[in-house]
Amino acid sequence: MSDLMFSFRSMFRKYVNSSFILIFATLLALVFANSSFGDTYFSIWKSPVHLQIGDFNLFGHNGEAMTLMDFINDFLMAIFFFSVGLEIKREILVGELSSMKKALLPIIGACGGMIVPVVIFSIFTHSGDGARGCAIPMATDIAFSLGVLSMFGKRVPTSLKIFLAALAVADDLGGIIVIALFYSSHIDLVYLLYAAVLVAVLIIGAYRNVRTKLFYCLIGVVIWYFFLNSGIHATIAGVVVAFCVPARPATTSRKYIERIRENISLFPKTPEHTGEIHILTNQQIALLKSVESASDHVISPLQDLEDTLSPLISYYIIPLFAFANAGVNLAGMSVMNLFQGVGLSVLLGLLVGKMIGIFSFSWIAIKLKIVAMPAGSNWKMFSGIAMLGGIGFTVSMFIANLSYSALGAEGVVLLNDAKLGILAGSICAGTIGHIILSKYLPAANEVEQNIEEGQLVSEH
Repeated sequence: MSDLMFSFRSMFRKYVNSSFILIFATLLALVFANSSFGDTYFSIWKSPVHLQIGDFNLFGHNGEAMTLMDFINDFLMAIFFFSVGLEIKREILVGELSSMKKALLPIIGACGGMIVPVVIFSIFTHSGDGARGCAIPMATDIAFSLGVLSMFGKRVPTSLKIFLAALAVADDLGGIIVIALFYSSHIDLVYLLYAAVLVAVLIIGAYRNVRTKLFYCLIGVVIWYFFLNSGIHATIAGVVVAFCVPARPATTSRKYIERIRENISLFPKTPEHTGEIHILTNQQIALLKSVESASDHVISPLQDLEDTLSPLISYYIIPLFAFANAGVNLAGMSVMNLFQGVGLSVLLGLLVGKMIGIFSFSWIAIKLKIVAMPAGSNWKMFSGIAMLGGIGFTVSMFIANLSYSALGAEGVVLLNDAKLGILAGSICAGTIGHIILSKYLPAANEVEQNIEEGQLVSEH
């Protein structure tokens, strides 16, 4: 249990820290897009990207080089989805999705938070090219939502923090399935067959206990290229590869500790004099290296990759994605764009649909006694958490690009309206959620008093 809580706290801190960088990147994108550097800002994303050997370009699609925007959205976001896949696999194996009892409420809430926004979007935009974006308000941005929740510190029951994090993970899984099923183009079976063969190689490697992370990463890049040219969206390759990475360590932590104790016992126990240069013997160097190599066997490749990629994803890839995609030129646009068409559909989907979907589906499941209310919470607190589910930034922006970026001039207009709806809906959902939680969460002094009383009870 303590290992699970440590894992959750690490994830919580990671997303909270990255949320502030995301906000900065988003604001910077809006500033650049609406300044005298606007033309430069938009043109730089059209620059071609090459990683070429002879006539072969790894970042080529249908014989043409990817633009910088394509590189960010198709390649770097594949790394993001690879990280998401690792996280989902870990949660399914040992985390909040590891048993039906733990996973049921977040999954039910996530289903409501995906179905209702799609219905609301479809009511207001049910025909034409705009209807292609009905999946845009499905997503919950885990970094932003947990970032808002972190402002309340210990006032938030841990059960609600875990519920929101697990809901966002389940939501990501739903988004991945939607992208795979509905945002794929003409399928090229030859490339898909090549990818399937390499996926089989990864599965066999995991079964044979191949632990070299480079093995999974290099083959994963080739699989990504085959997916890119197969017609299935390339980011799905990241999730597929992630599910092939072994989650089981080669040795137990108990054996590792025993080995450390054995090796330490071979070092001299006499104290060293301060300032004296101590030269290790060859035997001692070998022992220290033995301990170092043993530590690689205690951490599973899945956890090691997740930990290694975490700073890259949180501090570089997602902020870069936000900076590239959040820029909306507001010239010629008006507030009325939020009260009609795609802008209104996205806004209502996030602000109204997510809250109603998460809350109503969870309420029905709890009232039917299928699942229990998160410990230490009530419906008023829960409504604030459900409202935070309407913060749908990163994956919503990603799906908006998939929906409209290939539609030419009309697609640019629809995409800008969708981005405006995403920004407005996310800001409103975060603000209202914060207000609800501020009012209904217990005061900080009450929480501290309860903690002290609990400690006194445990002592007696």
